[in-house]
Amino acid sequence: MARAGRSDPARYQSSKRRQKTQLPRHSHYGNERGQVGVGVGKASDVIGAVKKGVADGKKHLIEVPLTKANSIPHPINGDGGGAKVMMRPAAPGTGVIAGGAVRTVLELAGVRNILAKQLGSGNPLNNARAAVNALSTLRTLSEVAQERGIPVENLYG
Repeated sequence: MARAGRSDPARYQSSKRRQKTQLPRHSHYGNERGQVGVGVGKASDVIGAVKKGVADGKKHLIEVPLTKANSIPHPINGDGGGAKVMMRPAAPGTGVIAGGAVRTVLELAGVRNILAKQLGSGNPLNNARAAVNALSTLRTLSEVAQERGIPVENLYG
């Protein structure tokens, strides 16, 4: 005779072996001279997860064009998961006005004067990915002139 309320008793048995938990860590890597990357590492201990995250960040480095004022060349928006990041260049002496993971990414990239705002998600990994996405789409005047096939002086007028 079956017990009432349980259709499959095997489903309710507890596991005898201990489940290993893995800790995901996101890490930022940059040289503060125009290169930055974001990586994720998973391991059973924090030290191993950070090492893997840094190694992953080094694999995904991007170049960030900086102006003489250590700012970005033009305003830009970036997306990463559910996060959106809005960045605007700032005058010398402004500093890095940004929050959370976006601030860390910008400081590691070597940006010294910028205004940034996180929109949407509060997830630090998605915000860091959105910041890297925005920084990777930046273009300098010389790059734009080369794409259009005109001299740089014609862009000003």
